[in-house]
Amino acid sequence: MDMTQNDLDRLMFFEHARKTAEIQYETNPLDADNLTRWAGALIELSQFQSVSDSKKMIKDAISKLEEALVVNPSKHDTLWCLGNAHTSQAFLTPELDMAKVYFDKATQYFQQAVDEDPSNELYVKSLQMNAKAPELHMEIHKHGLGQQLAGGGSSTSSNAKGSKKKKNNDLTYDICGWVILAVGIVACVGMMKSHVPPPPPR
Repeated sequence: MDMTQNDLDRLMFFEHARKTAEIQYETNPLDADNLTRWAGALIELSQFQSVSDSKKMIKDAISKLEEALVVNPSKHDTLWCLGNAHTSQAFLTPELDMAKVYFDKATQYFQQAVDEDPSNELYVKSLQMNAKAPELHMEIHKHGLGQQLAGGGSSTSSNAKGSKKKKNNDLTYDICGWVILAVGIVACVGMMKSHVPPPPPR
């Protein structure tokens, strides 16, 4: 995978965020903010992985977010991140029936986030976008992108098909990118808010 400097910077930033959250978890496993940041970092890092590894990271993120909700069931940014994680999982799932299960879960979490913080435009927009997501999923997988995402695809494609797949592939990443970008923004803001200087040595 060719990475731009920006991608490399993001990868390093979120890997650092993941490690930091992991260390903080050892000290305080009941910190819902930390669990949410950890999950956000995992969702960001998942886009740099193979499809199977990406799915594993998203499942891990979902588990951290569910853990955060046990600590604070009305934490709206956690609910919203959970919606994004399920949406990401749905787009990585080729079978529409299974993907719809993830989209439905995402809708449920987006709605809960909106209920907790109705004035948050990002939550409202995510809920609206998720309503269109199954249709987008069908379009993506209809054009053979599902096979590419799942690691398939025909090796006998002509140049014309190859360029069409490249255009479709760009579209897929544009579409899925809004989810990942939004999660990244929330994770960054959360980390900045919680970034306090380390205590002086004893």
